[in-house]
Order: sequence, then C-alpha cells, then structure tokens
Amino acid sequence: MKEVSKLLDLESIPCPLNVVKFKLALEKLSLNEILIVHLDKGEPEEMIKKTLIEMNYVFEILEEDQKTLKLKILNDN
Repeated sequence: MKEVSKLLDLESIPCPLNVVKFKLALEKLSLNEILIVHLDKGEPEEMIKKTLIEMNYVFEILEEDQKTLKLKILNDN
C-alpha cells in the first residue's frame, strides 16, 4: 500500500494562483508518490480537475462537503 507523500492545502487560495501552486507541487512529485490536495469547491475544483485530466493524472475524491473537497492524486506518469 502506498503512503501519502505530500499534502497541499489550497483552501481560500484564489484562481489562478491555486492552479500555479498545484502545478508546482505536481512537478515535485516523484514516480508513484501520492499528493493530497485540499481545495474549495466551484471554480478552484473545476480548474484543478481540468488540469489533472489534461496532464493524465489519476485522482479520486477522498472527502467532500458543501464548501471544500480533498483529492488524492497518484503520480504514475
């Protein structure tokens, strides 16, 4: 079982700054490392998911409430 390697809290970080910070965190991930990201719902969620899909990352939603969500991203590229 893989362990969580990195945690990135993007709650209350506005677009597009959250996407920039997110991409920088992805670049620092080693192969098979896991990144957990906390972010706000709405535009931040849409932008991060769009980025993940464009970059072919595997991700899943771990937790979700009315205002925030937590994503798990695996670097297997």
